[in-house]
Parts: sequence; structure tokens; C-alpha cells
Amino acid sequence: MPKKPYAETRLAKYIDKRVMELKPRKSQIEIAVEAGFVSVNMLSMLKNGSSKLPLDRVPSLARALECDPAYLLRLTLEQVEGDTAAHALVEIMGTPVTGNELGWLQEIREASDHSDPRMTSRGRAAIRAIFRK
Repeated sequence: MPKKPYAETRLAKYIDKRVMELKPRKSQIEIAVEAGFVSVNMLSMLKNGSSKLPLDRVPSLARALECDPAYLLRLTLEQVEGDTAAHALVEIMGTPVTGNELGWLQEIREASDHSDPRMTSRGRAAIRAIFRK
């Protein structure tokens, strides 16, 4: 059986999840074609962890998976460069903020009347409660 060195990465798991979520609307082959992969098997290889996603394919795959490209880039950096390099890039360039995260941030700003609220233990507990943590 061939090695799957990236099977346990967050990227492989995320791609698998998105393909399943999109299944009612488009096939895995359609996603691969939309992403511009020469071989439609490439998507399977990414899902099962036998291959890693090249950085130049992040934008097209994000469009095909209908996901935020900043989030996909963050997962790809972890996979391609490893945690240390990904952390260094984030330290230099800043944390990529996804469209979903930006929505949360905008809501916090509006709810606080743009007062730059501190993160308190009560606020942290409220956020964690939303996610059942």
C-alpha cells in the first residue's frame, strides 16, 4: 500500500470534508476540473494524504471548494512548510483572516460601538460556550 505522509494533516481532512459537503451540487471530478488539475486524481491524492497541495494551486482550489482562500492557504502552509515555517510566515506577514473570521470581528466592533474591548474571562467564556468548549 502506498505511503500517505499527509493523511493526518488538517488540510487533507478539510479537503475531504468540503468535497463531501459539496457532493449534492458537484462531483469530485467537477471540483478537480474547476481547480485546474491536469489529473482529476489529484484531488483524491490530496484528500487521502498521498500528495501535498502546491501553493500556486490554493486560489483555484479555494474557488472550486467554495471556501475562503486565506483559510486554505493557512492549512497549506502547515502542510507544505511544516509548523515552524508556517509560524514564521504568520509572524512576518500576520495571521491570515478568513472572510468568516472578519464577519465575527465586524460584529464585535459593532456590538461594542467600536470601543476596542479587552478580552475578559467572561468574554472568553461566552465565545467558548458558543463552540461548546
